[in-house]
Amino acid sequence: MNLTLSHCFILVDDQDKALAFYRDVLGLEVRNDVDMTDWGMPWRWITVGAAGQPGIEIGLDPAAAKAPGDQPALRDLMAKGALSALIFDTDDCDATFEQIRGSGAEVLQEPIDQPYGVRDCAFRDPSGNMIRFSQRR
Repeated sequence: MNLTLSHCFILVDDQDKALAFYRDVLGLEVRNDVDMTDWGMPWRWITVGAAGQPGIEIGLDPAAAKAPGDQPALRDLMAKGALSALIFDTDDCDATFEQIRGSGAEVLQEPIDQPYGVRDCAFRDPSGNMIRFSQRR
């Protein structure tokens, strides 16, 4: 069996805000932005990915697509940053930090050297998901 990662998903409360963050702030490519209403779903299938990793897509999964009774709990968990997290490699953690901080993103951790061999920093995306940026030392 030969397995490779193709997609991962993060829950978002506003697909437009999430798309703007991942595309405009982080510079990820938009791979798909498909209106799903013709398929009976009132949202879009949106995926983004890094230019250097064409085989991996991050789906911006709308919280509104989940069962209505689950949505309040999901929104609370998202606001706490308790659901999803992504870690991106970067070749310059400090420059990445300054660029993303300049966008107004909420800072969770300024760049620090970790004992496990990386320098990293962390932000919240517009939905509250933790996004980390890691530079190998």
